[in-house]
Amino acid sequence: MHGMRHQLPEPAHLKYTREHPSLLSPSKTLYLKEMLPASKYINSVLILLLLSAGTAAQKTSTPTGKFNQGVAYFTAGSYKEALEAWTDIYNTGYRSASLCYNIGNTYFKMNNIPQAILFYERAYLLKPADEDINYNLQIARTLIVDRFQEIPELFFVKWYNFVSLILSSNQWARISLFTFILSLACLSLYIYSRGYRLKVLGFWFAIVLFVLSLSAILLSARNKYLVHDSHKGIITTPVVSGKSSPDNSGTDLFVLHEGTKVTVEDAVGQWLEIKLSDGNKGWVPVNSLDKI
Repeated sequence: MHGMRHQLPEPAHLKYTREHPSLLSPSKTLYLKEMLPASKYINSVLILLLLSAGTAAQKTSTPTGKFNQGVAYFTAGSYKEALEAWTDIYNTGYRSASLCYNIGNTYFKMNNIPQAILFYERAYLLKPADEDINYNLQIARTLIVDRFQEIPELFFVKWYNFVSLILSSNQWARISLFTFILSLACLSLYIYSRGYRLKVLGFWFAIVLFVLSLSAILLSARNKYLVHDSHKGIITTPVVSGKSSPDNSGTDLFVLHEGTKVTVEDAVGQWLEIKLSDGNKGWVPVNSLDKI
């Protein structure tokens, strides 16, 4: 297993957050000892303890505080507590490759391979070029039972998906807006300029920038589809049969084991139609998988 990430919001090498300084420096504390009567001193100490406790509670209640708390638990081998700290952050809606990667590592340590694969896949969607995420995902995949002959993805589709995941959907949208404004500026240069050379430059730059703007907005839409509207899922129940129809009376078409990646094609009631990497389709209960 490659190393764990410990920094919000983006992955980084192993780093521990420094402790916050005390409320009072040693010199000020000494001054209180010397000048205050015993009763006032005790009251001051109690106030300081309460303030310190409040500060500590506030630190651990923030996403960064909980994240670092999970780091401390993971380092100490308390994987259950680390998982609770990190999943609390995840359940509030926070998303980062670092967070999903760490949750995946924790599930792996707890020998829960399906959930480890699920969170490695989620981390991959947020940072597809990350070597550690790809390495750990491949390691986890070797531990599952099912092996299917995959239908190879077209090269340009695979490349298009990879490029769209390099930046977030919002980042691609901002690039699209910026290049579109530049293309309008170049178009104005073409329309209003009197020089022939400036007209030619304005015309071609306007076309190039408009194409870039259109490409960026398409990449933004693709990123949103892959990350937020994903139809991929991971089988999380130990064994499930793929049925020919969305009910228990359907014929068993195949048997899947936990950790297998599938594509959700349709939904009827409490059943999902899934497609395997080899092209086969079948129906499984909705609670038998978690969507990526």
